[in-house]
Amino acid sequence: MTTSDPADDASVTAELNRLRGSIDNIDAAVVHMLAERFKCTQQVGHLKAAHHLPPADPAREARQIARLRSLAESAKLDPAFAEKLLNFIVAEVIRHHETIAGARGDAEQRP
Repeated sequence: MTTSDPADDASVTAELNRLRGSIDNIDAAVVHMLAERFKCTQQVGHLKAAHHLPPADPAREARQIARLRSLAESAKLDPAFAEKLLNFIVAEVIRHHETIAGARGDAEQRP
């Protein structure tokens, strides 16, 4: 049976708390960045709806996936994970754009 030094336990706990604090700060930054991204994509959705453009743009999405995969590789992040994340975000953006287009279409049809 091994016994641990209480000082080691305290230093491990302190390091764990420091790392978790950094993770919490990064999570907050990610949420704020996503909020900003969605503010921009909402504006894109309104512009597309006003000009009767389709909610999805597969060519742009493909370019963005390739770009993000490259960025992920440079950052030592799994490119497949980055692609999954972008696909999840893009699906949500398209859903927003469809909602905006539907609301605009409903408003245009009212007498």
